[in-house]
Amino acid sequence: MSEKRTSVLSNSLIWFGAGVSLAEILTGTYLAPLGMKTGLAAIIVGHVIGCSLLFLAGLIGGYTRRSAMETVKMSFGSQGSLLFSFLNVLQLVGWTAIMIYDGALAANGLAATGKWLWCLVIGGLILVWILVGIQNLGKINTVAMAALFILTLILCKVIFGGGEAAPALSEEAMSFGAAVELSVAMPLSWLPLISDYTREAEKPFKATAASAIVYGLVSCWMYVIGMGAAIITGEYDISMIMMRAGMGIAGLLIIVLSTVTTTFLDAYSAGVSSVSISSRISEKWAAVAVTIAGTAAAIVYPMDNITGFLYLIGSVFAPMIAIQIADYFLLKNDSSHKSANVPNLVIWAMGFVIYRMLMKVDTPVGNTLPDMMITIAISLAYYKTIGKKRD
Repeated sequence: MSEKRTSVLSNSLIWFGAGVSLAEILTGTYLAPLGMKTGLAAIIVGHVIGCSLLFLAGLIGGYTRRSAMETVKMSFGSQGSLLFSFLNVLQLVGWTAIMIYDGALAANGLAATGKWLWCLVIGGLILVWILVGIQNLGKINTVAMAALFILTLILCKVIFGGGEAAPALSEEAMSFGAAVELSVAMPLSWLPLISDYTREAEKPFKATAASAIVYGLVSCWMYVIGMGAAIITGEYDISMIMMRAGMGIAGLLIIVLSTVTTTFLDAYSAGVSSVSISSRISEKWAAVAVTIAGTAAAIVYPMDNITGFLYLIGSVFAPMIAIQIADYFLLKNDSSHKSANVPNLVIWAMGFVIYRMLMKVDTPVGNTLPDMMITIAISLAYYKTIGKKRD
């Protein structure tokens, strides 16, 4: 019996859902002090960088038919990859909790029934998505995405279609480079996940390209909504923006649906990554456990400032993906048969340190691109000289 594969449309819908996210809208509000023109330029530059990397990462999984963390074994070995599988599960549990927390907080701002209740509602809907399964999500996602598309168009019209601009925001603006890095941050956070979906694709290249393009366009759109709303209304709180726009139930639906469709991807990929740690773990039930843990954490712990979390993700996964890109596309290396590829682990550690150092330097293109270029250069230099002699 032939294995069921996902279509280009199905993958596009999944990544449309990933892009329509409160996290993107909220991050967009931070760029408001730059003004619309400069802020838009930073958003576009950041997403071109981030989504190009997203495409390359997804292509590896699509061509090899391996999950994101299984592709990591190709560069770091079967045991060496366990470090990244563990770190990926941790960051996905964190993302699941953060997204449920943000969604519940915003939903409670529109319908004050208690943040804990909204955490349970959102967590319960994510469980439904997981239990249905990615191969069977086509029809559900089509309906959900159509509703989200219409609702976000209404949000755009309400925010940009009338009313006077708010008084000028604080002139304490971030640098252009910092704004670019904030725009790279969201595509970058999906790098360790995209292969979990492209591995199932019927047409890997087209599905990966569609996924990266759709996600990039929609994420830019969400950033612009957040930035524009903050500039025009003077508000940074998404629930307050929607209340002032008079969206009510429509705003509530955007918040809940967007949180569910985005956070499902985090929980599902946490399950897939768990299998890389131990084959005895079930993907589906690990994802269920992550959702329950994330829901509980969202109820108990405050998660208002995630800047440090985003930078930590960048410093861990940017050099990891850089090494994978160098190995697969440039060097044609495959270390799946090895226990651990020690040189690559050392190069990754160097890339991690370089990223943390670059955080203190303001560049026009942020931290991620320079860090990845340096890490790839180190990898190529090693394998063309010392590594070649060892072979």
